[in-house]
Amino acid sequence: MKARRASRRRFSLAGKLALSLGLFSMAAIVLSLALERLFDNAWLAGILALLVLVPLALWFARRTLAPVLSMFRALSGTVTSYRDGDYSFGLAWKRNDELGDLVAAHNALGDALREQRVALVQRELLLDTMVQNTPVAMLLADNAGRIVYSNLASRKLLNNGRRLDGEALDTLLHGAPEPLREAIERGGDGLFAVGHDDDEQIFHLARRGFRLNGRRHELFLLRHLTAELRRQEVQTWKKVIRIISHELNNSLAPIASLAHSGAELVRREQYQRLAEIFGTIEERARHLEGFIRDYARFAKLPAPRLEPIVWTAFCDRLNSQIGFTLDGSLPEKAARLDAAQLEQALLNLLKNAHESGSPPEHVSLRVRRFADALRIDVSDRGSGMNEAVLANALVPFYSTKRSGTGLGLALAREIAEAHGGRIALSNRDGGGLSVTLVIPE
Repeated sequence: MKARRASRRRFSLAGKLALSLGLFSMAAIVLSLALERLFDNAWLAGILALLVLVPLALWFARRTLAPVLSMFRALSGTVTSYRDGDYSFGLAWKRNDELGDLVAAHNALGDALREQRVALVQRELLLDTMVQNTPVAMLLADNAGRIVYSNLASRKLLNNGRRLDGEALDTLLHGAPEPLREAIERGGDGLFAVGHDDDEQIFHLARRGFRLNGRRHELFLLRHLTAELRRQEVQTWKKVIRIISHELNNSLAPIASLAHSGAELVRREQYQRLAEIFGTIEERARHLEGFIRDYARFAKLPAPRLEPIVWTAFCDRLNSQIGFTLDGSLPEKAARLDAAQLEQALLNLLKNAHESGSPPEHVSLRVRRFADALRIDVSDRGSGMNEAVLANALVPFYSTKRSGTGLGLALAREIAEAHGGRIALSNRDGGGLSVTLVIPE
């Protein structure tokens, strides 16, 4: 039934034109025959019929097509309005024909675009509200160095709450604290501090470039980290104090007990066990000395002293201290690194690999050279790490071991970053962990 009604609608406009042409053709024939009888001349009758009927046909066609042409102009106008972002227009067509279907579809499109526009405006308002009220200061500058957008935090931080839009970035930075100017001129992301001693405020600067409306723009994000860093600092110091207290008690309590026992043996003139007692005291004292030395090494890591490293000799010396399997061949070209620091980092990584539960023969070391960097992988087939441990493993003093200090991986990270490199941890397919050092050359 619907298909039959649609067919009737599609026929209506074309049918009117066909019917009109048919009627005018019949009228032309009838008029021509009548004139032929009147004038007894077929050619003259035909010409007179055309002179009468053609103007009538043109008038009728214009009258019939005028609403259609008017609707086409209206459709063109609304499309132009849609292109300009104005969706408030609608069209009306009372006839039930193909043009009516087109108008209905056009109005439905306008309704859909209008709803989408309203939803988009609401999302933009929500986003602007969130951006304006975030504690992170945001500045957007165009390629000419003019600020085109700023939120409340940036106005409060840089201009005493006044608007910044339209201001030149250079002019704004001229009155800004010197550390901020240096951080922006230096480029990239990083931390900087404003003020001194108790009034010192720490910020993180992040910058991102992108194209907006075909023009280059740069977004500056300034995050105030003082309170968060101080809170983290307090938590870190509390953990350090707990770890140091635990280690000191584990060593000093046995030493005090053994010293008391030694004094009792001397008082009783029983000297046979004194050597054993002194040996145990020495062992605990050396353990405590090593523990303090590790903390001091982490806290005062010196700048790397670069020197050529011959990989064969370096790995032989490393293998003499802790066992591992060499995976692949070593680079023939020597690398300029701090041998002592790199050795300490790899010793920590290999020690962790052996303590992971991995079979010793599956603890491996691989050294590869790329175009402009070295990649060193320490791998094992132990238990690996879950997501929570992976996220915190490189944080100083974080450890899942009962007697661990949480400094091994953190020290390896410090050494890699001191060389301009980085460290990454990932679980291996089939079980185990892989720790990768990437150091630029």
